[in-house]
Amino acid sequence: MRTVQPPEGHDDNTAYTGAGPLINSSNDRISLDGKEIEEAKAETIAFLEREGTGRGTVTYKLRDWLFSRQRYWGEPFPIVYDEQGNAHAVPDELLPVELPEVADYSPKTYAPDDAASMPESPLSRATDWVEVELDLGDGPKTYRRETDTMPNWAGSCWYELRYTDPDNTERFVDRGCEEYWMGPGRGAGEGVANDPGGVDLYVGGPEHAVLHLLYARFWHKVLFDLGEVSSEEPFRRLFIHGYVQAYAFRDGRGQPVPAAEVEEGVSADGTTASWTWQGQPVTREYGKMGKSLKNVVTPDEMARDYGADTFRVYEMSTGPLDQSRPWETHAIVGAHRFLQRLWRTVVDETTGELRLADEMPLELQRELHRTIDGVTRDYDELGFNTAVAKLTSWVNSVTKAGAMTREAAEATVLLLAPLAPHVAEELWARLGHDESLAHQPFPTADPALLVQDTVTCVVQVQGKVRDRLEVSPDVTDEELEELARASERVRAALGDKQIRKVIVRAPKLVNIVAG
Repeated sequence: MRTVQPPEGHDDNTAYTGAGPLINSSNDRISLDGKEIEEAKAETIAFLEREGTGRGTVTYKLRDWLFSRQRYWGEPFPIVYDEQGNAHAVPDELLPVELPEVADYSPKTYAPDDAASMPESPLSRATDWVEVELDLGDGPKTYRRETDTMPNWAGSCWYELRYTDPDNTERFVDRGCEEYWMGPGRGAGEGVANDPGGVDLYVGGPEHAVLHLLYARFWHKVLFDLGEVSSEEPFRRLFIHGYVQAYAFRDGRGQPVPAAEVEEGVSADGTTASWTWQGQPVTREYGKMGKSLKNVVTPDEMARDYGADTFRVYEMSTGPLDQSRPWETHAIVGAHRFLQRLWRTVVDETTGELRLADEMPLELQRELHRTIDGVTRDYDELGFNTAVAKLTSWVNSVTKAGAMTREAAEATVLLLAPLAPHVAEELWARLGHDESLAHQPFPTADPALLVQDTVTCVVQVQGKVRDRLEVSPDVTDEELEELARASERVRAALGDKQIRKVIVRAPKLVNIVAG
């Protein structure tokens, strides 16, 4: 009997699982006919609660909750079995149980007609490890180790806790260390009274948000319920980054081929691009960079050809961190040139000596402090692409002026360090510092040098930009209108037309309507 009315034309002999009004769902105590599914659910829950026979609740289901895996990689279970098949925990003094060295990690294969065979993990073939003699309190006996292993996330779910106390051999983390680094209030004193604890920032891709993060929260909450950790949540803030995308290629069967081995050419008529792999034509598509599409560009390749810092700067400059971004290997040259330009601004290529100026024009000082202010805010907001853009603009300006002072060079190197730590450390040493820049305070902008002497005001006539005026930030609406009316370019644009209305938004906009 149906309980939801299917749409007209639905096959009466097949089940209907879509939305619709309820039917055949009423009795003398509750009437649900005609109600949509969600409304009927809510009314049913309310009815059961009134009757005292049930209550509404939210339940959670963990995806892929398989803790035992028949493979080699993973943490071994510290369990052994006696001759009767009873399970026994391995004594603490024999922990941890380590994986044995094996020659073959592959699973056992079976003939198609071997229906009676049982699955077998790679560890079960390591007989010297599986069969072990132990004294569990009643004399030495032979036991058989558990040959399944835990899944990878069994260890990765709590690794952030281990970072707070990595050398502890007695516990997974000392409670004092956990409270100091991750507990509510952090035990650090001022300004943290409302801090709920946990890791400040969790950065991961979409897969992390639905898999690792889900398991890590479950694991952490279990530890909290057991009294082993002091914070209820493991992470305070989640930031999901976008994918890195690149071209991928498929052969005639639709199978991905190695993108690095594809050769580009042109069609027979010379009008469009074409691609071949091992002499055979392939099609091109755009997708997430990964092993499945065989379009990965490894960091090792980039570090070898351009340097690790160039790779880092380019990757951070390709776009907002939360959006998917295209990878173009040839575009990495721009990041390489930026770092080279900065180096040449500070170090003479011929002699290796510093080439610093004694003074810097006021306008360059202002630009430096605007850069410090902007880059600092960009880092706080994870806006690495805009930080790169601001640093590039600043280096271009100071290179053109040839007026990099020691103070400016040191501030620039410190600003660059989060993006290009190796080049920054080298320049910091060249500037005469014996200690790593990691111990230096981050630059701070001088508020006095952030104040602009003038701002640019756009003057429009009939919605089109006709002039730009450099004016004081404190200019009044009346003063700005007078300046706009006096502009020769504005008068030329008006011609014989009469001004009907002037809209002023000091100090940045004047819009003149004529007719």
